Amino acid sequence: ARRSAREYLRRALGREPGALDRYRQVFAFASTILDRLYLMHERYGLFAISIEGEELMRDTAARGSGAFLLGAHLGSFEIMSAVGRRQPGLRVVMAMYERNASRVAAFFRAGNRVSAPEIIALGQLGAMLRIRDCLDAGKFVGMLADRTMADAPAQLVSFLGHAALFPSGPMRAAAASRRALIFMTGLYRGGNHYHVVFRQIADFSRPDPAGREAAVRDAVARYVALLEAYCRSDPYNWFNFYDFWHGGDVGATASARGVIGSPP
Repeated sequence: ARRSAREYLRRALGREPGALDRYRQVFAFASTILDRLYLMHERYGLFAISIEGEELMRDTAARGSGAFLLGAHLGSFEIMSAVGRRQPGLRVVMAMYERNASRVAAFFRAGNRVSAPEIIALGQLGAMLRIRDCLDAGKFVGMLADRTMADAPAQLVSFLGHAALFPSGPMRAAAASRRALIFMTGLYRGGNHYHVVFRQIADFSRPDPAGREAAVRDAVARYVALLEAYCRSDPYNWFNFYDFWHGGDVGATASARGVIGSPP
C-alpha cells in the first residue's frame, strides 16, 4: 500500500513525494474516516461545507427525473448526507457491489443510526430495476466509478499521464436510462472544512447524433479528466491504496479482459 501511495503521489505531484507528502495523505484519509462517525450521527453542524455546482444539483432535482452521481475514492462520499440537509429535494441512493454494500450496512447498524442510507447491491437480481424505480421517483443514484470489476465493461484511458482501466458500466446505465450523469467529490480541506463539487459529465436525456457508444466513451473520458483535475488540485484526497496502474502493464490486463481502446 505504501509503494502504491508513493507511486500515485509521484504522478499527481509531478515530483518525488517526501515524508510530509505521505503524511498528509494518511492524515487526510484518517480524518475522513473519523468524520464518518459524526456524519453517521448527523452532527452536521460540526462541519464547514462549501459547495461548487449547487445550482446544477438544484436544477436537476427540480426536474424530478433523477440522475446518476459518480464519485471516486477521492475525499469523502459520506459528506453527501450533510449536503442533503441544505437541499431537501436531494435524495441519494447508494449503489455498490454486494460485498461493499454488506459492509456499509453493517457499519451503520453498528452505529445505531436511525436514518441509514438506502443501498442497492449491484450484481443481485433486480438491482437495475430498483435503480430504475429510484430514478423514476426523482432520486439520485450514487456510484463510485474508479475501480473495475473482473467481468465488468471497462475502458482504457490516460490518467495522470499513464494508461489506466476505468469502468464504463455506470455510463452505460445512464445512457440506457436516458439520465444525466454528474461528477461528485467531497474534498477534505483540513480541519472541519469540506469542499463538495458537482460537475456535469453528460446528459443522456438528449440523444447524441454520434451514437450511444461514442457518447459512453466520451462520458468515461470526461469523468477521468475531472478526476485527474481534482487529484492534481487536492492530491492528498486520493484513497486508492493499491497498484492502480497495474505496475505499468495495464495494456496486458486490458487485453486479457478483452478491453477495446487505447488511451489518448
